[in-house]
Amino acid sequence: MRDLVADAQARFDALANYQVRLISTSAGAEPVEVLYAYRKPGFVRMDFIRPHAGATLVYSPASRKVMLWPFGFDTFPRLVLSPDSRMIRSPQGHRVDQSDIGTLLVNVQALQQHGDTQVAGTDIVGTCQASHVIVTCGPGHVMTHVSRYELWFDTSEGLPVKVVSESASREPIETVLMEDLRIDVPASQLRPFA
Repeated sequence: MRDLVADAQARFDALANYQVRLISTSAGAEPVEVLYAYRKPGFVRMDFIRPHAGATLVYSPASRKVMLWPFGFDTFPRLVLSPDSRMIRSPQGHRVDQSDIGTLLVNVQALQQHGDTQVAGTDIVGTCQASHVIVTCGPGHVMTHVSRYELWFDTSEGLPVKVVSESASREPIETVLMEDLRIDVPASQLRPFA
C-alpha cells in the first residue's frame, strides 16, 4: 500500500513555498479564516480574514519572533512577540512557528508509528479530487491530544487539502480546509515576510 503521508512529506520537502486560504473550525470557537503563506526555511505570514479582519502575523525563523500588525501589514502599531505568546496561540494551542504543512505531517507520521493507517477512497474536496486517509493511534499513544487524523490529499499536488483531528473519545478537535493552494509561487507574487 502506498504511504500517502510519506508522499506528502516528500512533496513538502521539495517545495520552496506555498500559499493557501485556511478555514479552521472547532467546537465552541468562532471559525478562523486566514490567507496563509509559508516560505522555507520557516517564514510564515498570516493575513486574517475573520476574526480580526486585517490583522497580519509574520514569523521569522532568523529572529524567532512574530511581528503582529493588528490593523494590517506595515501599519502602526507593530507588536513583537514570542511564538509561544498566549496572545497569538490558537484555541487548540497551535503556534505560528509550528503551523505549516510540514509540522502537521510530522505529527501525523508520529501517530502512524503507533497506530493504523487506512486509505478510505477518494472524495471531492472543494474543487480537488482527493485521496482520503485515516490515521488512528493505538491505545495509550495519543500525540498532542490527537488520537485520530482524517486527511484528504489533493491527487495532483499530493498535499493535504482537508484535515480533521479527533481526541481519544472521537470528539472532533479541529477541521481545517485548505483552499486555493498554490505551490512554488513566484517571488513577485508572494506576499512579503518582512
